[in-house]
Amino acid sequence: MTLSRRALLVGAALVPALACTAEGQTPRIPMGADERRFAASPWRRLTPEQWRARLSPSSFHILREEGTERTFSSPLLDEHRAGIFKCAGCGLELFRSEWKFDSGTGWPSFYRSIETNLATSEVPMALGEYREVHCAQCLGHQGHCFTDGPRPTGLRYCIDGVALTFTPA
Repeated sequence: MTLSRRALLVGAALVPALACTAEGQTPRIPMGADERRFAASPWRRLTPEQWRARLSPSSFHILREEGTERTFSSPLLDEHRAGIFKCAGCGLELFRSEWKFDSGTGWPSFYRSIETNLATSEVPMALGEYREVHCAQCLGHQGHCFTDGPRPTGLRYCIDGVALTFTPA
């Protein structure tokens, strides 16, 4: 019974944090990546209408409105070939296949990222904080990073599959 209560409390704390941004709102600029490297990126100048034309409705919802996809729905969850995972918005390389692991959460998970290509922002919540993860080039929302991952980093990048594409090696 204690586990059920704990799961309920954790879930309730995450709901406001995972809420979507308003329609057409530009995501806030996360911190952490080399801002000078991507500041002039043409990807940052696309309008919501241009993004809508480029992306599927589900990818637009995740990348541009900071939504979250349904658990266990991504085909990338079962992708185990060698290769690279890229931002579905702009194609920037974000994760290598050897960093992927099965977290049991229902989303593709990685214990490491190409750090210079991700931007993060701290999200405070009642039970601590975690990091929201964005592509540093186009600012597309990727998912979240927690500190309960495996060695060697202890990190768990919990990423929405529709925010990624996969290129086999």
